Amino acid sequence: MNLEEVLKKFKMDKISFEEALKYIKISAIAEIDDIAKIDVNRDIRSGVPEMVLAKWKTPDDVIKIVRKSLEEQNAILVTRATDKHILALKTLKAEYDLEINERAHAVVVKRRGYEIPKYGGNVAVVCAGTSDIPVAEEAKIIAELMGCSVYTYYDVGIAGIHRLFNALKDVFEHDVDVIIAVAGMEGALPSVVASMVDIPVIGVPVSVGYGYGGEGQAALMSMLQSCVPGLSVVNIDNGIGAGSFAALLANRVAKYRGKSK
Repeated sequence: MNLEEVLKKFKMDKISFEEALKYIKISAIAEIDDIAKIDVNRDIRSGVPEMVLAKWKTPDDVIKIVRKSLEEQNAILVTRATDKHILALKTLKAEYDLEINERAHAVVVKRRGYEIPKYGGNVAVVCAGTSDIPVAEEAKIIAELMGCSVYTYYDVGIAGIHRLFNALKDVFEHDVDVIIAVAGMEGALPSVVASMVDIPVIGVPVSVGYGYGGEGQAALMSMLQSCVPGLSVVNIDNGIGAGSFAALLANRVAKYRGKSK
């Protein structure tokens, strides 16, 4: 029983105030041996669901964390999963619904039959090159898990800038609330996008590049030094951070859409 279920039962007089308070106190953190302390109420408290960074964890530890998390939550995202992690997670198919994204090296594990609710936020993810897609897909996955509709436009970088125009036209047609622009090399795409739209843009530098300023450093510095207003920047390869922030912003916009005069 998660926090939302506790509050619903209290509202319906199925449990007492004392019982509800006791459960809230003991369920804030779920401990797994000495390896993890899971923030099971993060989704309700902050709007961002609990996630498991698989890298540096053993497949067995990831499985333990996923199982414990789904005792209290409806879905959990496993990120930066290796082939060994994904193989281990596939053993859960008999118990849970799995959505495996090999490009993003990520897996969404859900309680059987659970459907992610839609909160009305619209997010666009544009990326410069095909090599940037894994990070772009991370941003897409978390934004969708947070209830947004996500539209993707890949391989539209400035090396052939004409490819970008139809994507931006589509962005306006979908009434997108936030754009995530993902780019490696010199990282110019977010600045170009932000200069052409009246929509908040989040730049994500990617560790695609080589030589001087390689591994995303040039892209990060370029985005941070952008002279275009309306552009925010996350750290190198931080698709999760960009997708989370975009979803929070887009869902907030959706909540009040049409209410302003």
